[in-house]
Amino acid sequence: MGYRFREVPRQSDEPLPDSFLTQIGADMRVTLAAVLILISSVSSMGAEPTHWLYVGTYTGAKSKGIYKIGYHAPSGKLEKVELAAEVQSPSFLAIDAEKSRLYSVGEISDFGSRRSGAVSSFGLDKVTGALSPLSTVSSVGSGPCHINVDKSGKYVAVANYGGGSTAILPVGDDGKLGEAADFQQHKGSSVNKSRQEGPHAHSVNFSPDGKFLCVADLGLDKLLVYRFDGKKGKIALNDPPAYDTKEGAGPRHFAFHPSGKYAYLLNEIDMTLEALAYDAVKGSFEKIAVVSTKPDGPQKGESTAEVVVHPSGKFVYSSNRGHHSISVYSIDQASGKPERIQVAQGGIKTPRNFTLSPDGRFLLVANQDGDSIVVFAIDQETGKLTATGDSVAVPMPVCLRFVKIP
Repeated sequence: MGYRFREVPRQSDEPLPDSFLTQIGADMRVTLAAVLILISSVSSMGAEPTHWLYVGTYTGAKSKGIYKIGYHAPSGKLEKVELAAEVQSPSFLAIDAEKSRLYSVGEISDFGSRRSGAVSSFGLDKVTGALSPLSTVSSVGSGPCHINVDKSGKYVAVANYGGGSTAILPVGDDGKLGEAADFQQHKGSSVNKSRQEGPHAHSVNFSPDGKFLCVADLGLDKLLVYRFDGKKGKIALNDPPAYDTKEGAGPRHFAFHPSGKYAYLLNEIDMTLEALAYDAVKGSFEKIAVVSTKPDGPQKGESTAEVVVHPSGKFVYSSNRGHHSISVYSIDQASGKPERIQVAQGGIKTPRNFTLSPDGRFLLVANQDGDSIVVFAIDQETGKLTATGDSVAVPMPVCLRFVKIP
């Protein structure tokens, strides 16, 4: 049986306005994007996951330690949640370059017989996602809150928030951690007497070439820079020894741009993002620009948490607690200057750490007080976020880390 189509004449011979054509084009792009997401979602159903997503948490009545979740690329879908390792408050995680070992802080203050937190190492089976406990040692200071592994995989750096210090721990060939190879006690304070009465190391990041260790200290309003001896695991203050933020800013987390020319420092207290120019030879930083993470600035009960640069280098993201949002910034490639273009909300509750999928197509948020992980699609042209509606329940999630399944 055939079909005949009747042409409906237009009421006017006037050309369609440009605004109408522009809107039609925009609608078609949105529809096409939705169709592509639907196709990728359907194609992943019944397939094996492509990655493991590991989740660090605060333990208590609900959480028991580190969890793992199967993740599907390119759909961004998450599978069931499983307990991978039972350990006390593994709030932050780090994975070595070989993806064979996972490290976690134990954000406590009473490990062993001294006032200290803990650091644990695990063997990581990339096929099954299983974690095998290898060792647990002292972080040498109380309340460790951030951890990273050097390029060689032979040393782990830890930021002790409560103790206001930085420790370097050696990693044996068997993956077991040894006693600290070096320890630096920070000294001083700043203007906010309720938050900055003393040093509070909040993050540790190795430079791209592994020659320097950058430590954001919220209590000192400084990004401390240490020269790192990768053979002995020793750190010594650089010259200059630090980049100074505005008093009362409260530097928290830090991320390098993929080019290595820029870096982004997130300030917790005054809720600002600082763009910095980086001299890789000197290990020094200079201010490019400072932007607020939200239009009305910090309000009571609000603070920032995490900063991540998109692998394309075109965008940078930060999280706002209290305001329950993720801020999106475009990056000027010639200057490194960020411009805030979106403050995304919806399904977010106390966003702590967040991460980007390895292909840069999705942003996953750890909702610490929402007991969940929610997924946002990233527009590859603008960097803006759109909630996919996908989420999984995880108790008190803090940190997210990906590992590709071979």
